[in-house]
Amino acid sequence: MVLIFLVILVVLLLCDSYIVFVVLNSGSWWIKSLILVPSVAYVAVIVFTLLMKDTKQGTLNLLFWLTLCVVIPTLLFTLLSLIGKSVGLVFPSVVRIVNVFALSLSIVWIGISLYGILFGWKKVSVDRIVVSSARIPESFNGYRIVQLSDFHIGTYASAPGCVDHIVDMVNSLKPDLIVFTGDLVNTSSSEIEEFTEVLSRLRAKDGVYSVLGNHDYCLYRRYSGEDTPAKQLENVVRHEKEIGWKLLRNESVQIVCGNDSIALIGVDNAGSRGFIDRSDLKKATKGLPEDEFKILLSHDPSHWRREVLPKSDIDLMLAGHTHAMQFKLFGWSPSVWTYPEWGGLYAEGNRNLYVSTGIGENIAFRFGAWPQILLLSLCHS
Repeated sequence: MVLIFLVILVVLLLCDSYIVFVVLNSGSWWIKSLILVPSVAYVAVIVFTLLMKDTKQGTLNLLFWLTLCVVIPTLLFTLLSLIGKSVGLVFPSVVRIVNVFALSLSIVWIGISLYGILFGWKKVSVDRIVVSSARIPESFNGYRIVQLSDFHIGTYASAPGCVDHIVDMVNSLKPDLIVFTGDLVNTSSSEIEEFTEVLSRLRAKDGVYSVLGNHDYCLYRRYSGEDTPAKQLENVVRHEKEIGWKLLRNESVQIVCGNDSIALIGVDNAGSRGFIDRSDLKKATKGLPEDEFKILLSHDPSHWRREVLPKSDIDLMLAGHTHAMQFKLFGWSPSVWTYPEWGGLYAEGNRNLYVSTGIGENIAFRFGAWPQILLLSLCHS
């Protein structure tokens, strides 16, 4: 983390030096000084963050916001300006045009960032899909499942009313079943305490089922004394039980409708690329009938191709984890660089995966990839 911060600081220093001493070479001293103010603020926040024993959510938000509004537009302007300057060696008139374009684009990016910071992470959307299969029993035709994922509930401490609004929206959909696919917290089980009452108000005919995500193991913080990740995980599990959620830990349950049933399976986080893996799909599916329609709750979508497709007969997997990197523009998200299945419905033959882009966020920012409630309807075909 320290190395990343140092790299960012060096890049920011080089960009500011270019802007001040090359682009604004003939400008007045006070304009040059003004350019440096955001960078100085960013450096101050980084130093403060590194000195803190336990980084608070508000500090992380501020650091990320400054990255969006200072580092990225500064880097964007510098790169485009350098390209213009290179072309200007042949066509001198191009330099000013490119600088104006680069400045305009940087301002647009700042506008996008401010919208995402102020409004985007509270702009909840309801997406509706239908999953059809001949293996779905006729009794389950039209069965309504609401999926929530990646609450990261501590981020909502600054806007607790948003959680009330989300719960009311979910309940208004009158789901038969609610599932939560992991990452209830950011770093600590204590984040849940403020929201136990409101989360316990989630209602569905067949209950609320959940699984653990990588953040729920509370590994992303510094510990001292008797406080440990294991104790924090115990508290997360306890809180989920207190609010009435049925946590599936490498196990399955039967969901009954009429004379028919489907299997709901849940595994602990099945991470890859350094993320924790405590899943046991074989244990979770043991004893399930082959002809039964099966739904798997698994936080990490990479689990689908890694194990679910080649080693099971699961019909539908519901996942989260990616957040679509909390940014989507014209259907594109930077998540494509890390996950082939990062948001939406994917099919492989007659088997499906749905990746939720999440209802919450690690950092209070979203643009395009708005907080998502999924209403999934089953259809016998």
